[in-house]
Amino acid sequence: MSLLPTLVVFLAAAVFAVPLFKRIGLGSVLGYLAAGIVIGPMVLGLVQNVDEILHIAELGVVMLLFLIGLELQPTRLWTMRRVILGLGGGQVLLTGAALGLAAWLLGIQPLSAAIIGLSLALSSTAFALQIMAERSELTTRHGRAGFSILLFQDLAAVPLIVLVPIIAELDRMGLQTLTFDTDMLLGIGKAAAAVAVVVLGGRYAVRPLFRYVTSSKIAEAFTAVSLFIVVGTALMMEEVGLSMALGAFLAGVLLADSEFRHALEADIGPFKGLLLGLFFIGVGMSIRLDVVAEHPGTVALLVAGLLAIKAAVLFLIGRSAGMGTKPAIRLAATLCQGGEFAFVIFGVAGAASVIDRELADTLTLVVTISMVMTPLLLLLIDRTGRAKKTEAEAPTALYEENEVIIAGFGRVGQIVGRILRAKRIPFTALEASHEQVDFVRNFGGRVYYGDASRLDFLRAVHADTAHVFVIAIEDIERSIRCAELLLQHYPHLKIIARARNRGHAHRLMAVGVKHVVRETFASSLELTELVLEKLGMADYQAQQAIQTFRELDERRLREDLAIYTDQEAMAERARQWEEELEELFNEDARRDEVA
Repeated sequence: MSLLPTLVVFLAAAVFAVPLFKRIGLGSVLGYLAAGIVIGPMVLGLVQNVDEILHIAELGVVMLLFLIGLELQPTRLWTMRRVILGLGGGQVLLTGAALGLAAWLLGIQPLSAAIIGLSLALSSTAFALQIMAERSELTTRHGRAGFSILLFQDLAAVPLIVLVPIIAELDRMGLQTLTFDTDMLLGIGKAAAAVAVVVLGGRYAVRPLFRYVTSSKIAEAFTAVSLFIVVGTALMMEEVGLSMALGAFLAGVLLADSEFRHALEADIGPFKGLLLGLFFIGVGMSIRLDVVAEHPGTVALLVAGLLAIKAAVLFLIGRSAGMGTKPAIRLAATLCQGGEFAFVIFGVAGAASVIDRELADTLTLVVTISMVMTPLLLLLIDRTGRAKKTEAEAPTALYEENEVIIAGFGRVGQIVGRILRAKRIPFTALEASHEQVDFVRNFGGRVYYGDASRLDFLRAVHADTAHVFVIAIEDIERSIRCAELLLQHYPHLKIIARARNRGHAHRLMAVGVKHVVRETFASSLELTELVLEKLGMADYQAQQAIQTFRELDERRLREDLAIYTDQEAMAERARQWEEELEELFNEDARRDEVA
């Protein structure tokens, strides 16, 4: 089947299956898996090239790891090092030992059993993170622990993939001294050079590239360079034998401190979602239903054994880390499946004759079915009510979720930000002009590049977790679009909007913004009060005149909202207002004379 019909089949399967499974409470991941089983070779046979599809869909996992890296600033990652090494290292070693011992007891050679144990100890980053994100569990205690374990597993998968053929060679040589030939040294050198390119490029070359692209003010050019960075890094890592996902994660971490972080998140997010869906469909397509039908008991026992052993170790690790019973149960259920790296390792081990080919195929099937079982296990836990919510949900250490977001960091937004910073109130500042971003950052300010009038960008900056949103955008049209999106998608937010003029204020009020501040109104009143005082008017009289004007003008602003688009009516209303203001001033003067 050619590319276009195949794409139509994938889209149709996703459109019908995913909303159906989501609606009946089984989640989108199971929907994608079911769609893959139906259109795959074992049922309808609409798509045959499963391996090719999975290779392309792996870019979804790559983009997922890149976006996770964007959320982890290097300093924050360094702070988490003990949790990553402690929980992650403990899980991989203990689970690998337990599963390896089980494989050895089943009659597999010790070397092969060790590789099988360590391979099956790895969980599926794509499945676990997608499920936790759907359930809003990434910020819970078990969610943060799960992320740390998954991160260590991704790091551990790389040396495991590299070491399998070396171990095979050692085994064939009878454990003699390993000779580092030219090819091996060249491979190590290439890997080190690739990591150096990513680190240096992410720190020194990428920001100038983004500034050059954003100066063109072409949105699709920014999207193109974003995809270029992610896909290019992944391909470079693959060429030198390293993990594509790990390379993308490293690139994301290096860009986590950049002003383009949230804009990158907004542009990469939709591609990540589509490709991850394709990955899950590919996993469903790869399930060998014929093998399951031929050996149902064996496959069922192997899957049950894998899930039980991993869950038991994860539960004990969770409890030893101070979690309660419920968070530990959710941690165990979320990470007890096999991972996508096992596919790669079993393929390498089979090619190197470390594991029998037929056994490698069976284990790949077991890992795939364990992935399918994960959302079902979590659904069962939810239905039985054993672990609906954790008692230890604390603010996340992974994501920057500030209570205040300032959109537009020019002369108005900066004043708001400076006062909040002085009061130690954290905020996220956004600015659509890269020149303004550079200017603020040159003076030590922290601001992110991006357009707050885009819904995907608002999602990327976690507008759903904010309490107050300040619209200080200078461009009137973008300001209105931003207000409309916030009111439609984030009704809980308290919106305070800066208006450049009276017409801007009316438009903001018309879309539903309740708190509108005209940028020159207060300063004009203050200036006028000084003028009146310098003309010899008493302080109290000047203040009274200003207060009278303020009250009348604010009342008129609200009343004019019904007719602000009718210029003739507004002109007539302005004449009436001048007469009313003059009469009010005359009344104030008469009261002063009587007093």
